[in-house]
Amino acid sequence: MKKTLEQLKQKALGEIQRINDSEGLKNLETEYLGRKGKITKVLREIKDISEEMKPVIGKLANEIKIELTDAIKTADSKFSGKSSTDKGFFDPTLPGIRSAEGHLHPITQMLERIWDVFRSMNFDIVDGPEIENDYYNFQALNIPQDHPARDMQDTFYLKKEKNKSVGKYGELLLRTHTSSASQVRTMEKNKPPLRVIATGKCYRRDEDVSHTPMFHQFDGVAVDSDITFSDLKGTLHHAMREILEKDIKVRFRISYFPFVEPGAEFDVTCTICNGKGCPTCKNTGWLEMGGCGMIHPNVLKAAKYDPKKHQGFAFGFGIERPLMIKHKIADIRTLFENDARFLKQF
Repeated sequence: MKKTLEQLKQKALGEIQRINDSEGLKNLETEYLGRKGKITKVLREIKDISEEMKPVIGKLANEIKIELTDAIKTADSKFSGKSSTDKGFFDPTLPGIRSAEGHLHPITQMLERIWDVFRSMNFDIVDGPEIENDYYNFQALNIPQDHPARDMQDTFYLKKEKNKSVGKYGELLLRTHTSSASQVRTMEKNKPPLRVIATGKCYRRDEDVSHTPMFHQFDGVAVDSDITFSDLKGTLHHAMREILEKDIKVRFRISYFPFVEPGAEFDVTCTICNGKGCPTCKNTGWLEMGGCGMIHPNVLKAAKYDPKKHQGFAFGFGIERPLMIKHKIADIRTLFENDARFLKQF
Protein backbone atom coordinates (compact mmCIF):
# COMPACT_ATOMS: atom_id res chain seq x y z
CA MET A 1 0.00 0.00 0.00
CA LYS A 2 2.87 2.35 0.78
CA LYS A 3 4.34 1.76 -2.65
CA THR A 4 0.96 2.34 -4.29
CA LEU A 5 0.52 5.70 -2.56
CA GLU A 6 4.02 6.82 -3.61
CA GLN A 7 3.30 5.85 -7.23
CA LEU A 8 0.02 7.79 -7.21
CA LYS A 9 1.79 10.83 -5.81
CA GLN A 10 4.49 10.83 -8.47
CA LYS A 11 1.92 10.33 -11.21
CA ALA A 12 -0.23 13.22 -9.92
CA LEU A 13 2.77 15.56 -9.64
CA GLY A 14 3.74 14.74 -13.21
CA GLU A 15 0.25 15.48 -14.50
CA ILE A 16 0.15 18.81 -12.60
CA GLN A 17 3.24 19.93 -14.51
CA ARG A 18 1.58 19.18 -17.85
CA ILE A 19 -1.76 20.87 -17.15
CA ASN A 20 -2.01 24.45 -18.47
CA ASP A 21 -5.33 25.76 -17.11
CA SER A 22 -7.26 26.01 -13.84
CA GLU A 23 -10.08 23.79 -15.05
CA GLY A 24 -7.67 20.92 -15.63
CA LEU A 25 -6.26 21.30 -12.11
CA LYS A 26 -9.75 21.11 -10.62
CA ASN A 27 -10.44 17.89 -12.50
CA LEU A 28 -7.11 16.42 -11.35
CA GLU A 29 -7.85 17.33 -7.74
CA THR A 30 -11.18 15.53 -7.95
CA GLU A 31 -9.54 12.54 -9.65
CA TYR A 32 -6.96 12.01 -6.91
CA LEU A 33 -8.26 13.70 -3.76
CA GLY A 34 -12.04 13.68 -4.18
CA ARG A 35 -14.45 11.41 -2.28
CA LYS A 36 -14.12 8.80 -5.04
CA GLY A 37 -10.54 9.69 -5.89
CA LYS A 38 -7.69 7.25 -6.43
CA ILE A 39 -5.93 8.03 -3.14
CA THR A 40 -9.22 7.85 -1.22
CA LYS A 41 -9.92 4.40 -2.66
CA VAL A 42 -6.52 3.16 -1.51
CA LEU A 43 -7.11 4.46 2.01
CA ARG A 44 -10.39 2.55 2.28
CA GLU A 45 -8.32 -0.61 2.27
CA ILE A 46 -6.37 0.48 5.37
CA LYS A 47 -8.68 -1.66 7.51
CA ASP A 48 -7.13 -4.77 6.01
CA ILE A 49 -3.51 -4.07 7.01
CA SER A 50 -1.78 -4.80 10.31
CA GLU A 51 -2.22 -2.55 13.35
CA GLU A 52 1.47 -1.59 13.28
CA MET A 53 1.24 -0.29 9.70
CA LYS A 54 -2.01 1.67 10.05
CA PRO A 55 -0.44 4.78 11.65
CA VAL A 56 2.45 4.69 9.17
CA ILE A 57 0.15 4.52 6.15
CA GLY A 58 -2.21 7.13 7.64
CA LYS A 59 0.62 9.60 8.19
CA LEU A 60 2.00 9.03 4.69
CA ALA A 61 -1.44 9.54 3.12
CA ASN A 62 -1.93 12.86 4.93
CA GLU A 63 1.50 14.07 3.82
CA ILE A 64 0.74 13.14 0.21
CA LYS A 65 -2.62 14.97 0.36
CA ILE A 66 -0.96 18.11 1.70
CA GLU A 67 1.84 17.96 -0.89
CA LEU A 68 -0.58 17.51 -3.79
CA THR A 69 -2.91 20.24 -2.52
CA ASP A 70 0.01 22.71 -2.25
CA ALA A 71 1.27 21.76 -5.71
CA ILE A 72 -2.20 22.32 -7.22
CA LYS A 73 -2.55 25.74 -5.49
CA THR A 74 0.90 26.81 -6.66
CA ALA A 75 0.15 25.82 -10.25
CA ASP A 76 -3.28 27.48 -10.15
CA SER A 77 -1.82 30.78 -8.84
CA LYS A 78 0.28 31.03 -11.99
CA PHE A 79 -2.81 30.84 -14.16
CA SER A 80 -4.95 33.23 -12.05
CA GLY A 81 -2.09 35.76 -11.92
CA LYS A 82 -1.91 36.10 -15.68
CA SER A 83 -3.07 39.41 -17.09
CA SER A 84 -5.70 39.50 -19.79
CA THR A 85 -3.21 41.40 -21.93
CA ASP A 86 -0.98 38.28 -22.02
CA LYS A 87 -3.38 36.70 -24.48
CA GLY A 88 -3.72 39.71 -26.76
CA PHE A 89 -2.12 42.87 -28.03
CA PHE A 90 -0.33 45.12 -25.53
CA ASP A 91 0.46 48.73 -26.38
CA PRO A 92 3.59 49.82 -24.42
CA THR A 93 2.97 53.46 -25.33
CA LEU A 94 -0.21 53.62 -23.20
CA PRO A 95 0.15 55.92 -20.14
CA GLY A 96 0.54 54.21 -16.77
CA ILE A 97 -1.91 54.40 -13.88
CA ARG A 98 -1.01 57.43 -11.78
CA SER A 99 -1.12 57.00 -8.03
CA ALA A 100 -3.23 59.41 -6.04
CA GLU A 101 -1.35 62.49 -4.84
CA GLY A 102 -1.92 63.99 -1.43
CA HIS A 103 -1.46 67.57 -0.28
CA LEU A 104 -0.66 69.51 2.86
CA HIS A 105 -3.18 69.52 5.69
CA PRO A 106 -5.12 72.84 5.86
CA ILE A 107 -3.51 73.66 9.22
CA THR A 108 -0.05 73.22 7.68
CA GLN A 109 -1.10 75.39 4.74
CA MET A 110 -2.21 78.13 7.13
CA LEU A 111 0.97 77.75 9.17
CA GLU A 112 3.13 78.26 6.08
CA ARG A 113 1.03 81.26 5.06
CA ILE A 114 1.62 82.81 8.50
CA TRP A 115 5.37 82.21 8.18
CA ASP A 116 5.43 83.92 4.79
CA VAL A 117 3.52 86.96 6.06
CA PHE A 118 5.71 87.51 9.12
CA ARG A 119 8.92 86.78 7.26
CA SER A 120 7.94 89.62 4.92
CA MET A 121 7.88 91.85 8.03
CA ASN A 122 11.38 90.67 9.06
CA PHE A 123 10.25 88.38 11.88
CA ASP A 124 12.44 85.37 12.65
CA ILE A 125 10.79 82.00 13.37
CA VAL A 126 11.76 80.26 16.63
CA ASP A 127 10.67 77.07 18.36
CA GLY A 128 10.49 75.71 21.90
CA PRO A 129 9.67 72.50 23.82
CA GLU A 130 6.10 71.24 24.05
CA ILE A 131 6.89 69.74 27.47
CA GLU A 132 7.53 72.92 29.42
CA ASN A 133 8.23 73.75 33.04
CA ASP A 134 6.30 76.00 35.39
CA TYR A 135 8.92 78.77 35.30
CA TYR A 136 8.88 79.47 31.56
CA ASN A 137 5.18 78.72 31.11
CA PHE A 138 3.97 80.81 34.08
CA GLN A 139 6.49 82.41 36.43
CA ALA A 140 8.65 84.22 33.86
CA LEU A 141 5.50 85.49 32.14
CA ASN A 142 4.29 87.24 35.31
CA ILE A 143 1.51 84.70 35.92
CA PRO A 144 1.04 84.44 39.71
CA GLN A 145 0.61 81.26 41.74
CA ASP A 146 -3.14 81.81 42.22
CA HIS A 147 -3.88 82.37 38.52
CA PRO A 148 -6.70 80.07 37.21
CA ALA A 149 -4.46 78.77 34.38
CA ARG A 150 -2.35 76.96 36.97
CA ASP A 151 -5.32 74.83 38.00
CA MET A 152 -5.14 71.21 36.83
CA GLN A 153 -8.61 71.66 35.34
CA ASP A 154 -7.08 74.06 32.80
CA THR A 155 -3.53 72.73 32.36
CA PHE A 156 -2.15 69.24 31.66
CA TYR A 157 0.48 68.62 34.36
CA LEU A 158 2.84 65.67 34.07
CA LYS A 159 3.13 63.20 36.93
CA LYS A 160 5.87 64.17 39.37
CA GLU A 161 8.41 61.56 40.42
CA LYS A 162 8.18 60.51 44.08
CA ASN A 163 10.56 62.12 46.56
CA LYS A 164 11.99 64.41 43.86
CA SER A 165 12.10 68.17 44.30
CA VAL A 166 10.81 70.25 41.39
CA GLY A 167 13.49 72.91 41.99
CA LYS A 168 13.58 76.45 40.67
CA TYR A 169 11.77 75.70 37.42
CA GLY A 170 8.78 73.93 39.00
CA GLU A 171 6.63 71.09 37.72
CA LEU A 172 6.59 69.81 34.16
CA LEU A 173 3.48 70.38 32.04
CA LEU A 174 2.27 70.50 28.44
CA ARG A 175 2.68 74.12 27.40
CA THR A 176 -0.51 76.15 27.34
CA HIS A 177 0.85 78.74 24.89
CA THR A 178 3.84 79.39 22.65
CA SER A 179 4.61 82.53 24.66
CA SER A 180 7.06 80.44 26.66
CA ALA A 181 9.16 80.07 23.50
CA SER A 182 8.77 83.50 21.88
CA GLN A 183 9.19 85.56 25.02
CA VAL A 184 11.54 84.68 27.87
CA ARG A 185 13.27 81.62 26.32
CA THR A 186 14.18 83.57 23.17
CA MET A 187 14.71 86.91 24.90
CA GLU A 188 17.20 85.34 27.32
CA LYS A 189 19.42 84.31 24.41
CA ASN A 190 19.16 87.47 22.30
CA LYS A 191 19.69 91.16 22.90
CA PRO A 192 17.30 93.76 21.49
CA PRO A 193 16.28 94.74 18.89
CA LEU A 194 14.26 91.53 18.60
CA ARG A 195 11.46 90.45 16.28
CA VAL A 196 10.35 86.79 16.40
CA ILE A 197 7.34 84.50 16.14
CA ALA A 198 6.99 81.02 17.66
CA THR A 199 4.60 78.43 16.26
CA GLY A 200 3.55 74.98 17.41
CA LYS A 201 1.15 72.79 19.38
CA CYS A 202 -0.35 73.86 22.71
CA TYR A 203 -2.58 72.01 25.18
CA ARG A 204 -5.49 73.09 27.39
CA ARG A 205 -8.46 71.30 28.97
CA ASP A 206 -11.08 72.84 26.72
CA GLU A 207 -13.36 71.41 24.02
CA ASP A 208 -16.30 72.82 22.05
CA VAL A 209 -17.00 73.98 18.47
CA SER A 210 -14.21 76.56 18.68
CA HIS A 211 -11.74 74.85 21.09
CA THR A 212 -9.86 71.54 21.24
CA PRO A 213 -7.55 70.10 23.95
CA MET A 214 -4.68 70.27 21.45
CA PHE A 215 -4.42 73.25 19.16
CA HIS A 216 -1.82 75.22 17.23
CA GLN A 217 -0.71 78.72 18.12
CA PHE A 218 1.64 81.39 16.86
CA ASP A 219 3.05 83.95 19.23
CA GLY A 220 4.97 87.07 18.23
CA VAL A 221 7.28 89.45 20.06
CA ALA A 222 9.01 92.67 19.03
CA VAL A 223 11.36 94.53 21.39
CA ASP A 224 13.30 97.75 20.78
CA SER A 225 13.87 101.13 22.33
CA ASP A 226 10.95 102.98 20.73
CA ILE A 227 8.16 100.45 20.01
CA THR A 228 4.62 101.67 20.80
CA PHE A 229 1.07 100.31 20.97
CA SER A 230 0.36 101.78 17.52
CA ASP A 231 3.14 99.56 16.10
CA LEU A 232 1.31 96.56 17.54
CA LYS A 233 -2.00 97.60 16.01
CA GLY A 234 -0.49 98.30 12.61
CA THR A 235 1.37 94.98 12.61
CA LEU A 236 -1.74 92.96 13.45
CA HIS A 237 -3.99 94.77 10.99
CA HIS A 238 -1.54 94.17 8.16
CA ALA A 239 -0.93 90.56 9.19
CA MET A 240 -4.63 89.64 9.34
CA ARG A 241 -5.38 91.20 5.94
CA GLU A 242 -2.52 89.22 4.41
CA ILE A 243 -3.25 85.94 6.21
CA LEU A 244 -6.99 85.94 5.50
CA GLU A 245 -6.55 87.59 2.08
CA LYS A 246 -9.61 89.69 2.77
CA ASP A 247 -10.24 93.26 3.86
CA ILE A 248 -12.12 92.30 7.03
CA LYS A 249 -13.10 94.48 9.97
CA VAL A 250 -10.97 94.25 13.08
CA ARG A 251 -11.25 95.61 16.61
CA PHE A 252 -9.26 95.83 19.83
CA ARG A 253 -10.97 95.28 23.17
CA ILE A 254 -9.33 96.20 26.45
CA SER A 255 -8.47 93.00 28.29
CA TYR A 256 -6.13 91.64 30.94
CA PHE A 257 -3.19 89.30 30.41
CA PRO A 258 -0.52 89.03 33.12
CA PHE A 259 2.38 89.26 30.69
CA VAL A 260 1.28 92.48 28.93
CA GLU A 261 0.33 95.98 30.10
CA PRO A 262 -1.82 97.44 28.63
CA GLY A 263 -3.50 94.38 27.12
CA ALA A 264 -6.22 93.83 24.52
CA GLU A 265 -8.25 91.18 22.75
CA PHE A 266 -8.02 91.24 18.96
CA ASP A 267 -11.22 90.29 17.10
CA VAL A 268 -12.27 90.00 13.46
CA THR A 269 -15.68 89.85 11.87
CA CYS A 270 -17.19 86.36 11.91
CA THR A 271 -17.28 85.16 8.30
CA ILE A 272 -19.54 82.22 9.13
CA CYS A 273 -22.53 84.48 9.81
CA ASN A 274 -21.15 87.79 8.42
CA GLY A 275 -21.51 89.43 11.81
CA LYS A 276 -25.13 88.39 12.45
CA GLY A 277 -24.34 85.91 15.25
CA CYS A 278 -23.94 82.13 15.26
CA PRO A 279 -22.72 79.31 17.58
CA THR A 280 -19.17 79.67 16.30
CA CYS A 281 -18.91 83.32 17.34
CA LYS A 282 -21.20 82.77 20.37
CA ASN A 283 -23.79 85.05 18.78
CA THR A 284 -21.57 88.14 19.05
CA GLY A 285 -20.77 88.61 15.36
CA TRP A 286 -17.06 88.66 16.17
CA LEU A 287 -14.42 85.93 16.43
CA GLU A 288 -11.72 86.34 19.02
CA MET A 289 -8.34 85.88 17.37
CA GLY A 290 -6.17 86.13 20.47
CA GLY A 291 -4.54 88.40 23.00
CA CYS A 292 -2.00 91.16 22.59
CA GLY A 293 -0.43 94.11 24.36
CA MET A 294 2.77 95.79 25.45
CA ILE A 295 5.17 93.43 27.21
CA HIS A 296 4.94 93.76 30.99
CA PRO A 297 8.07 95.21 32.70
CA ASN A 298 8.30 92.09 34.90
CA VAL A 299 8.65 89.90 31.80
CA LEU A 300 11.40 92.17 30.47
CA LYS A 301 13.20 91.90 33.81
CA ALA A 302 12.91 88.08 33.77
CA ALA A 303 14.72 88.15 30.40
CA LYS A 304 17.42 90.50 31.83
CA TYR A 305 16.15 93.46 29.76
CA ASP A 306 16.06 96.96 31.22
CA PRO A 307 12.40 98.19 31.08
CA LYS A 308 13.66 101.80 31.20
CA LYS A 309 15.61 101.34 27.98
CA HIS A 310 13.56 98.80 26.06
CA GLN A 311 9.90 98.08 25.44
CA GLY A 312 7.97 95.88 23.08
CA PHE A 313 4.72 94.21 22.14
CA ALA A 314 3.53 90.58 22.19
CA PHE A 315 0.57 88.77 20.65
CA GLY A 316 -0.71 85.20 20.51
CA PHE A 317 -3.27 83.67 18.14
CA GLY A 318 -4.62 80.20 17.52
CA ILE A 319 -3.71 79.03 14.01
CA GLU A 320 -7.06 77.25 13.61
CA ARG A 321 -8.99 80.50 14.14
CA PRO A 322 -7.88 82.33 10.98
CA LEU A 323 -8.23 79.05 9.06
CA MET A 324 -11.86 78.72 10.18
CA ILE A 325 -12.56 82.32 9.29
CA LYS A 326 -10.90 82.12 5.87
CA HIS A 327 -12.70 78.93 4.80
CA LYS A 328 -15.93 79.41 6.80
CA ILE A 329 -15.48 76.29 8.91
CA ALA A 330 -18.11 76.19 11.65
CA ASP A 331 -16.61 73.50 13.92
CA ILE A 332 -12.88 73.35 14.74
CA ARG A 333 -13.12 69.64 15.55
CA THR A 334 -13.59 68.73 11.86
CA LEU A 335 -9.94 69.69 11.29
CA PHE A 336 -8.80 66.74 13.42
CA GLU A 337 -11.26 64.03 12.35
CA ASN A 338 -9.10 62.88 9.38
CA ASP A 339 -12.08 62.74 7.03
CA ALA A 340 -10.55 62.69 3.54
CA ARG A 341 -13.77 64.04 2.02
CA PHE A 342 -13.40 67.17 4.14
CA LEU A 343 -9.64 67.57 3.71
CA LYS A 344 -9.74 67.24 -0.09
CA GLN A 345 -11.54 70.61 -0.26
CA PHE A 346 -8.39 72.53 0.65
